Amino acid sequence: MIMRISHGNCYNLRLPNDTPPANLQMNDKTKLWDGRFSEATDAFVEAFTASVTFDQQLASYDIEGSVAHATMLNKVGILTDAEVSDITGGLAQIGEQIASGEMAWSISLEDVHMNIEQALTGLIGDTGKKLHTGRSRNDQVATDVRLYVRTAIDQISEKIRQLQLGILDLAQREADTIMPGSTHLQVAQPVTFGHHLMAWFEMIERDCERFQDCRKRVNVSPLGAAALAGTTYPIDRELTAELLGFEQIAMNSLDAVSDRDFAIEFVATASILMMHLSRWAEEIILWSSPQFDFVDLPDRFCTGSSIMPQKKNPDVPELVRGKSGRVFGALTGLLTLMKGQPLAYNKDNQEDKEPLFDSVHTVMMCLTAYADMIPAIEAKRDNMIDAARRGHATATDLADYLVNKGLPFRDAHEVVGKLVALAIEKNTDLAQLSLTELQKHSNLIEADVDLSLAASVNARAHVGGTAPEMVRVAITNARKRIN
Repeated sequence: MIMRISHGNCYNLRLPNDTPPANLQMNDKTKLWDGRFSEATDAFVEAFTASVTFDQQLASYDIEGSVAHATMLNKVGILTDAEVSDITGGLAQIGEQIASGEMAWSISLEDVHMNIEQALTGLIGDTGKKLHTGRSRNDQVATDVRLYVRTAIDQISEKIRQLQLGILDLAQREADTIMPGSTHLQVAQPVTFGHHLMAWFEMIERDCERFQDCRKRVNVSPLGAAALAGTTYPIDRELTAELLGFEQIAMNSLDAVSDRDFAIEFVATASILMMHLSRWAEEIILWSSPQFDFVDLPDRFCTGSSIMPQKKNPDVPELVRGKSGRVFGALTGLLTLMKGQPLAYNKDNQEDKEPLFDSVHTVMMCLTAYADMIPAIEAKRDNMIDAARRGHATATDLADYLVNKGLPFRDAHEVVGKLVALAIEKNTDLAQLSLTELQKHSNLIEADVDLSLAASVNARAHVGGTAPEMVRVAITNARKRIN
């Protein structure tokens, strides 16, 4: 059985611009690859090319992959039982040192892989040098990053579900609350707040589906591709894939070590999610302003002004709106990183990790903030319905009424347009015109006409409609879908 490593939260990373950790050593050590070199690496080049300051985030995945690799080497007869026991036991100790912060990382050893391998050799002796048999850092890092992204997808999906439950709870409370629906940010037709919230639910449900679809292409094992051409050792790639929970193996060794499509696809999916969260942020910011005054955000999600005592700033949604740019930038960076690379692995690929790590961190922080904030939103129902009463929101209902009386829609549209002009002239709303005034432009309008907001929303009682009864049906179905 493979030793399971606890990864914790993959998004709790040290951001790229932070200072290096205190346990990072700068002293020179003999390189594991320096046999053909006649002089030491320049100190600047050593620091410039090192990635250990940020790829430490992959440590637990690197150990998990190494345990699987060692287990496979034992199964095919390359490592003895005693050797694999020493290696897996040593890796377990190193994992504990890393988790406790006791691991001494060295820039001289370049990356997380070399640091762990050197630590293992220091712990168990020459047996540690056998671990790298049949693999390269090229397929090793590709494996580590795939394991990292797979964990990130699982954690993000779980957080999305938490947010969705909060949306459903709020939509349930506000299923009957009428508000203005808008196009072009102009009052269009009345909707219910619950219906509007369910639009948010559907947006993020598609995001969750995209992450799950992306996971299929992430969950492919590159181990065994070695540097680029495979290996002469009698390895069992299916076994390592099974041990690591991969659903399949990469079918071409050149592609396996140089592919970063999965990381780009992940960040692209994350970008769409952040675009949705940013759109929500814009609405929340508008709704919480005095000009709209539709919702109130609890004080714990807001900040004040250093000079204006009355201010209550919606900083959480504003930051989410701003942080979308970080993820969009990461996507552009990764696409640019890969666009000019020939096969197979190139050092350029070292630059994939910081934007990837930052994207995971940003998405998880934004989802966490929203999962706490969205259910705590308080609707100002009276203000919402007052706003819906302005802007002639039931004009389309009057046109539909005339169509049901036999008038062609284009003619009905013209009649209602003239009545709206009359209402504007009288400085009132269409729904406030008297029956006599309505009949000035059409004798088809009779006493049974109902231009109330409630009648408008209740009339849209079909699947996907804004009627409160259909909103409740949508909520019930949504709970079933996510459970």
